[in-house]
Amino acid sequence: MVARGSVLVMDELHNLIAQEEFDYLALREALRDYARPRDKITAFLRTGTIVRVKKGLYIFGPRHSRAPYSRELLANLIYGPSYVSLEYALSYYGIIPERTETVTSVTCGKNRTFTTPAGRFTYWAVPVAAYRMDFDLVEAGPNRTFLMASREKALADYVCHDRGSGLRKVGEFAPYLFDSLRMDAAELAQLDPERLARIGEAYGSNKIRLLAGFIRSVRTSQKVPHE
Repeated sequence: MVARGSVLVMDELHNLIAQEEFDYLALREALRDYARPRDKITAFLRTGTIVRVKKGLYIFGPRHSRAPYSRELLANLIYGPSYVSLEYALSYYGIIPERTETVTSVTCGKNRTFTTPAGRFTYWAVPVAAYRMDFDLVEAGPNRTFLMASREKALADYVCHDRGSGLRKVGEFAPYLFDSLRMDAAELAQLDPERLARIGEAYGSNKIRLLAGFIRSVRTSQKVPHE
């Protein structure tokens, strides 16, 4: 193949790779006309044109990206099956005030942690019955979606994961949620206690059943009508 200028090659890559997050197969397909595509990939990595997030998964480098990459979408791709949940999802929904740098997910596989050029990603194993419940497809941009727990599921996952919380009574949830986690009562009042109760059954968790009862009391105090 006739050598091309770097700008022209990048234009071709941008035309052939629609997303900021892409895998090895997409990269090979975009470079299929090159005699030595693997050498070209190595050169791109060396110059920072593309960045390897993990083996077989890439993003465009900072000087060549067209838009911010989605860390939530990357979380789905780095390790699966999984979807974003726990404190990252709670922060995303505005239920907790703190920004969470680590992208936290649940999986029906094994507990894993990945430290990558795109950030830190953790995965917490939950029972299969609980994993299958209450997650949604979220738009990250044109033709880009990722899986994330519902608000109720994200909170249930967090409470189950926090094994040191020692929650055994409904009355213990107020200081835990409002003082320790600084959650907003109005946000909590929007949660569905019946959905939480079903998640608690899937988990086989008395803590989540108690949490459902506490959310009922919050909704009453906030004068939220029963659905």
